[in-house]
Amino acid sequence: MGDKPHVVCIPFPAQCHIKPMLKLAKLLHYRGFHITFVNTEFNHKRLLRSRGPHALDGMPGFCFESIPDGLPPVDADATQHIPSLCESTRKSCLIPFQQLIAKLNDAPSSNVPPVTCIVSDGSMCFTLKASEELGIPNVLFWTTSACGFMAYKQFRPLIDGGLVPLKDLSYLTNGYLETIIDWVPGMKNMRLRDFPNFIRTRDPSDHFMLDFIMGKESRIPASKASGLILNTFHALEHDVLNPLSSMFPTICTVGPLPLLLNHIPDDKSIGSNLWREETECLQWLNSKQPNSVVYVNFGSITVMAPEQLVEFAWGLANSHKPFLWIIRPDLVVGDSVILPPEFVTETKQRGLLADWCPQEKVLNHPSVGGFLTNSGWNSTIESICAGVPMICWPFFAEQQTNCRYACTEWGVGMEIDNNVERDEVGKLVKELMEGEKGKSMKKAAMEWRTKAEEATAPCGSSYLNLDKLVDILLTKP
Repeated sequence: MGDKPHVVCIPFPAQCHIKPMLKLAKLLHYRGFHITFVNTEFNHKRLLRSRGPHALDGMPGFCFESIPDGLPPVDADATQHIPSLCESTRKSCLIPFQQLIAKLNDAPSSNVPPVTCIVSDGSMCFTLKASEELGIPNVLFWTTSACGFMAYKQFRPLIDGGLVPLKDLSYLTNGYLETIIDWVPGMKNMRLRDFPNFIRTRDPSDHFMLDFIMGKESRIPASKASGLILNTFHALEHDVLNPLSSMFPTICTVGPLPLLLNHIPDDKSIGSNLWREETECLQWLNSKQPNSVVYVNFGSITVMAPEQLVEFAWGLANSHKPFLWIIRPDLVVGDSVILPPEFVTETKQRGLLADWCPQEKVLNHPSVGGFLTNSGWNSTIESICAGVPMICWPFFAEQQTNCRYACTEWGVGMEIDNNVERDEVGKLVKELMEGEKGKSMKKAAMEWRTKAEEATAPCGSSYLNLDKLVDILLTKP
């Protein structure tokens, strides 16, 4: 057992980061690695609540640990404030992480081999100091798309060029965000509004999120990592991956992770959802016709105003299409989720509401024909895996970039205006499910699904890149 490689996997403490990291950890476990998966104490408790007291018992050679996140303790099933998490993890997590590594290396049991490598979320760069001290490989996993990652790389040039922060509030609405940015390697037809929404800050002193992603707040440059991982595949994003490969020679595109994971026996008891999955929705879907249901889920972070919730509701009602709508308890900003009683009455025969669900199973269900999404990368890549076209309502981070690519480069999406109006929602849902544009998007989505399956099949580009990643993790820096 002492010769078994031991990788410590540490995601950024948010649902959308934990999920892909856990998939990658399962793949590495199947390749012979002992796994220690590190959540924050807050999320560790949430997982136990959502999945039961034995949810993190793991399997042989797969263990869970936790460290504090540096924020005041709260007892809630909601995503923590992301900027606060970024600041607290940067300032507070290094020492607890080092102490955890020391504990693992001092473990008296022969069942826990010494730590030989680290896979860290790209937003948890403090781990690079720990791996440098130990002289072990550390590969950073950026859970974004390649286009999103490249867009983040432009934050410093955008700041230095005076394009951001915005001069005043009017710049959000006066057309300034339509400014063309034509100098980004591998990215064409980009506008300022297509970059991650952190650029929309108006306070000249408020650079924290801009700098945290790729600038001075990361403290340790990503170039010190042994390699970078992206959950994408070459055929989908080759225009961006080619220039990225010249900036970061050791990039492993190992996506889509859901399809790679299909090639191995998966322990279903180890899950990543921080909310309890309501699997009853799958039985409801069984009662619907093929390609007839609109799946609506705005992810784990998106929040909206009560008025926007109502507009989405009546847009779905007016489309007259069956729908499955995932509504988190914390979806509405500072308020409870309250839908108009008239909407509930009108749609009860063709609509189903749930707090959370097993999204991949839903997207792959034959009755699901379209996806109204926030364009998070997990949702986007899972929709591509399932061959399901999308209506995109981006909210946060690089979702704007993902939306742009889904709609203009990959032909699988239509964007909905940020100012939600029920007439537009209804019109787009109808087009998605029965219009000519919807049919074209469905065809494109199925073609990308085939290419994703080819990339993750034995000898495919992502399958071979997983071999490459294993070699990196086994090689001393």
